[in-house]
Amino acid sequence: MGLMTAVAITAGAVTAIAIAAGAGGAVVSAPIVLGAVGFTSAGIAAGSYAASMMSAAAVANGGGVAAGSVVAILQSAGMAGLSGAATAAVGSVGGAVGFLATLI
Repeated sequence: MGLMTAVAITAGAVTAIAIAAGAGGAVVSAPIVLGAVGFTSAGIAAGSYAASMMSAAAVANGGGVAAGSVVAILQSAGMAGLSGAATAAVGSVGGAVGFLATLI
């Protein structure tokens, strides 16, 4: 095995590790971040960033939060956890960020 082949294998391994770390880190940290901004399992925390988002959404929508809105989706994820599709999406974005980090 030549030096260039070894360098290419090493670079490929680093990229794979970065993608896996990004995907895994994103999936693990998503519930933590949701809770930190106020989307908790008990509902939206008073005085939190989530409460500000909910207030703005309600004012913009004439008094209620629209079903399917960003606030409604985040609240659902905060209360029940991420669905399988949401976990896949968060993992994909995290993996993409991990890959992009190898290009820097």
